[in-house]
Amino acid sequence: MILKLLKVTGIGLAAILLLFLIVIMVFSYRNLHWWEKDMRKIEKLGVREKQVTLPGGQVINYGELEGDGPALLLLHGQMAAWEEYAGVIPELGKNWHIYAVDLYGHGESSHEAELYYLDVNGEDLIWFIQNVIGRETVISGHSNGALLAAYVAAYGGDLVKGVVLEDPPVFSTQGENWENSFAYLDTYQPLHEYLSSEQTECWPAYYLRHCYWGQLFMKNAMPGIASYAQKYSEKHPGKEVKIFFLPESITRIFHYVTQYDLLYGEHFYDLTWNHGVAQEQILSDIEVPCIYLHAKEGISDTGVYLCAASEEQAKRAAALIGGNCRLVETATSDHAIHDVHKEQYLEVINSFIREG
Repeated sequence: MILKLLKVTGIGLAAILLLFLIVIMVFSYRNLHWWEKDMRKIEKLGVREKQVTLPGGQVINYGELEGDGPALLLLHGQMAAWEEYAGVIPELGKNWHIYAVDLYGHGESSHEAELYYLDVNGEDLIWFIQNVIGRETVISGHSNGALLAAYVAAYGGDLVKGVVLEDPPVFSTQGENWENSFAYLDTYQPLHEYLSSEQTECWPAYYLRHCYWGQLFMKNAMPGIASYAQKYSEKHPGKEVKIFFLPESITRIFHYVTQYDLLYGEHFYDLTWNHGVAQEQILSDIEVPCIYLHAKEGISDTGVYLCAASEEQAKRAAALIGGNCRLVETATSDHAIHDVHKEQYLEVINSFIREG
């Protein structure tokens, strides 16, 4: 009887162990391959990566999905690339002809420091609309891409018919409470200190050792994780740092870093990206229909803003745009609205077709 009981117990423990291993394997696989399913989908749909050279010699790289609907221009955020939109392109492609670009300093567009300014990149995106798209266009930008979208909407002329501002860091990125924001403490201050250092380790390792969220929630574990990232980088030089035991929400931070110029981020640290162009003026000059998608305000116990813009800043920005702006807030402070709140994002984009 005892032997039988021990045997059953052993089988049960083995089953539990096997199930645990399967869960770990699935978790790890998703962490390392989270983007592949979406990329296969858009490739099957016929998305093509293209490049155009501007009169000044600078290159804009972009993905295009041809369609019968109106033109939609997608502008990604910091440390991303046009493929960042792969998760929503299949649905958007049902109603839109899509152009998703790499901003300067990102992906395969030009990496030249003199291009890393709001107005410089903005004017070239206006050229892109006029000379590549060549017809009426709605623009959707995320994060600093939303600030670029605002610029293009304000000064892009008659071809721009509407704009979606997906959680732009309004006012903070020109100095308002900047040093008390999550973006500054988590990314731009460490990035500046990294560029000013001897750079004895890769950026992902340095970031993990100094990032704000790591110091808040996993302070004791971060040195070991950073060392793992450094060893991975040394073993796979020039490749994306992949950390199988961290969730996708963290590992995706490094997915496009190998194609990102860190000097682009330096312009945000020292507030030169705005290039003397006031965001208040840009917002006031937008006359086309606008939807401001704002991620819910979040503030830490120490008073640090865990959001791109506070509720007050978002309302102030919408007021500057005026009666042609609709402010929509999400239920959480997750910055990547097009990923976390996909249905809400799609609804906002497609409203431009329904409402003409």
